[in-house]
Amino acid sequence: MTTQTILPLDALQLTAQSLSNGEPGWLKDSRLKALELAAELALPKLEKTRVDRWNINNYGEYKPGQALAALQDAPASIAGLIEGQEEGSLIIQRNSGAVYARLAPELAAQGVIFTDLQTAVREHGDLVQRYLHKAVLPEEHSVAALHAALWNGGVFLYVPKNVILETPLQAVLLTDDAEAAFVPHILIVADTNSSVTYVDNYVSDKSEAGLHNGAVEVFVGAGATVRYATVHQLGQDTTDITYRRAVVENDGTIEWIIGEMNYGDTASDTKSVLKGNGSSSDAKVIAVGSGSQKLSYTTQAQHFGRNTPSDMITRAVMRDSATSIINGITKIEKGATRADGQQTEKVLMLSPKARGDANPILLIDEDDVTAGHAASVGQVNYEQVYYLMSRGLSRHDAETLIIYGFLAPVVSQIPLEGLRNQLQTLVERKLGQ
Repeated sequence: MTTQTILPLDALQLTAQSLSNGEPGWLKDSRLKALELAAELALPKLEKTRVDRWNINNYGEYKPGQALAALQDAPASIAGLIEGQEEGSLIIQRNSGAVYARLAPELAAQGVIFTDLQTAVREHGDLVQRYLHKAVLPEEHSVAALHAALWNGGVFLYVPKNVILETPLQAVLLTDDAEAAFVPHILIVADTNSSVTYVDNYVSDKSEAGLHNGAVEVFVGAGATVRYATVHQLGQDTTDITYRRAVVENDGTIEWIIGEMNYGDTASDTKSVLKGNGSSSDAKVIAVGSGSQKLSYTTQAQHFGRNTPSDMITRAVMRDSATSIINGITKIEKGATRADGQQTEKVLMLSPKARGDANPILLIDEDDVTAGHAASVGQVNYEQVYYLMSRGLSRHDAETLIIYGFLAPVVSQIPLEGLRNQLQTLVERKLGQ
């Protein structure tokens, strides 16, 4: 695409904003360089999707929220997501900045860092600089460049060597001001032989048009394990563009659990770079489209190391006149011997006007590997519906049972009970049940 990128601010405004936030010189320079790139680069190319027709320019202004004195002061729209978290590790971002951050004392004593990214830049600058924008590269396209220039709030999580965390750390990111920028950046670093589970929720509570331009970077050290679970439930008037990247070293493991439950146009790209020998990736994606949504979901695994298994499963349900493009890409590079890349994409359509495309893609440059894919697109099997109705179920209950059976292979594998229950509730809501 060659559509001209509209910059939401100029270099002088960006410099002033960076200085007012007390950011170090290296970050200011990084933002300015990314802004220059954004003016030069094209929009990302999404298959069969005209992203230039989406609401991708409404960034708004930098408006950090008022800090919360206590969790009970949090907005009602996220109360259900933070209930019982008074003693846990939790970050809340509202619009352009964090309003609450707590790290359990026992984790702090082990050297864990869990704070908003803007605070981490000031307090742990050398560590942040080592990893920031090293996985989601600003030079990829104008959307990534604008994110690198404008990001605000966000999360920084660092788990030291040999530290095993049993309790998940959580973040809630809320946008409820139509004039406020919402561009959070999530940066997770798991050092050698560490283990962590991180869960976040993206929520909007507004009726005016808005944009979420988000990025996630995860760095998994040798022998480390990161489980990243995320649920996006942004409203109909919010466009969501999210790029997620994980770089995995020797014998490291990344597990993605992604619930795409937005009501507006959505594009997400989740990629695992299996850099080290013995590194592995597992990605589970559940998506439900409704109304007139336009959706583009891409899941990728790129194998560099030897003996690297990857598995990707996407299950999407489309209703009304929603349309979706589901891409699975397995790339096995030369030298990645005994790599094993598997992927499955399945789309269930509930309406004659709904549309789903499932595209499995294998790109293999090595002989001694294993790779496989499966993809299907179809409507509800009405023979199954009639069978269930003959057993006493109503048509509505029969169709509901079939839909849940379609999603079950992914939902049942989610190891977090709270997340399973949340996704079940959101699926029911999106399906109008």
